[in-house]
Amino acid sequence: MDPVEADVGEELEALIQFMYLAPVGLAQTDLDGEISMANPLSAQLLMPLSRNGELTNLYTALEGVAPDLRHLVAAFKPESGMVCQAMQLQISAGVRGKSDPKMMSLTLIKLDATQLMAVLTDVTQQVKRERLLRQNEAWFHAVFTGITDYALVRLDRLGRVDAWNESIGRVTGFDAAAVVGQPYSVFYPDEATTPDRLLDRLHEATENGWSLDEGWRSRADGTRYRGSALISPLQERPGTPLPGPSPAGDDDEISYCLVIRDITDKREASERMRLTHASDHLTGIANRRTFFEAAEIELTRWRRQPRPLSLVLLDADHFKAVNDQHGHAAGDAVLRDLAATLTASFRDVDVVARVGGEEFAVLLPSTAAAAALAVADRALAAISARHVEFDGARIAYSVSGGVAAMDEGVTGLDALMKRADEALCVAKKAGRNRIAIWEPR
Repeated sequence: MDPVEADVGEELEALIQFMYLAPVGLAQTDLDGEISMANPLSAQLLMPLSRNGELTNLYTALEGVAPDLRHLVAAFKPESGMVCQAMQLQISAGVRGKSDPKMMSLTLIKLDATQLMAVLTDVTQQVKRERLLRQNEAWFHAVFTGITDYALVRLDRLGRVDAWNESIGRVTGFDAAAVVGQPYSVFYPDEATTPDRLLDRLHEATENGWSLDEGWRSRADGTRYRGSALISPLQERPGTPLPGPSPAGDDDEISYCLVIRDITDKREASERMRLTHASDHLTGIANRRTFFEAAEIELTRWRRQPRPLSLVLLDADHFKAVNDQHGHAAGDAVLRDLAATLTASFRDVDVVARVGGEEFAVLLPSTAAAAALAVADRALAAISARHVEFDGARIAYSVSGGVAAMDEGVTGLDALMKRADEALCVAKKAGRNRIAIWEPR
């Protein structure tokens, strides 16, 4: 054997040995995702995600948790480089009190014009620690940095504004007559919150010392601005009841401070960060991870104080036929149109997300199953009336959906999604282009 060939052979053998012994999952594929080499750890991480029990294609294996992957690779034009780095994928919701939500990190590197290398890592515990760190950083950021324009609002135990000051007028344009005695939802656009959500944030402030959220706020003239709202209890003593009706004669009751900051000037940077971490790359709506995080928060609130909570799962009908007949680019256009129609059909407070390739989910706080079915039917009618024009073709499409509601028999998000998926299967078997509601067998 030629000495050069021997050296190359030894290097290849060393590389293969490294891949098999590496402390992370490594998989080598072609640009179509076909796996040519995978170490045992990558197989261990990927096999539970495979729908058909096979591990031949990376895109297929990860389609349920990373539907954008094929699109990201196709959109990456350099001959080599980082396609995505440390993309966090939500694998499961976990079971409260028993297991944490399972998370996996994916880094995808384009080696050359024909090959990819995927690096996979279980980051469940790391993400849990990072989430706590982000909460602490948000608190310190709100207190110590960049407060140039803010409204300081005092709330009673039920979240009603009990005093007015000039800072409220400066930021929001409201006068005393418009806000005093009103719930602090007066500072939010219509359908951006619910009465249950208002009390939830007071509960969380009482239990954790603070509650922080960011989103659209409303001025007196109806215009919107990007705002950050922090609620903190002004008084906290042993035995203080949580927000709710106060016993007669209890003058020493808890109250709150609401700080609203106008962060419109930081909106561009904030939106870039949100799109990077919280939004689906193709459609712009919430991604799978954001949906799971929001759902876990709602389920935690439900366990503390049960109230209506519903989930709608939707699946584009015969979507493979759209891709086969018109191409993947046309299929992407259909998914974008579907996402936009769903967003327009549901409330701002509802969480509309893409959770799989052609699979979407909508979480509806403070909504019973019958009401969720009604709004899902309206969304179905809106979708049925639409079509997508692409490359000279007129593409009509439809969806099937399943509705399930939270109750005492549901152990967690996975169980709730299973119920909604069972209802979705009923809708498909009944002929598709319809919504079904889960019922006990």
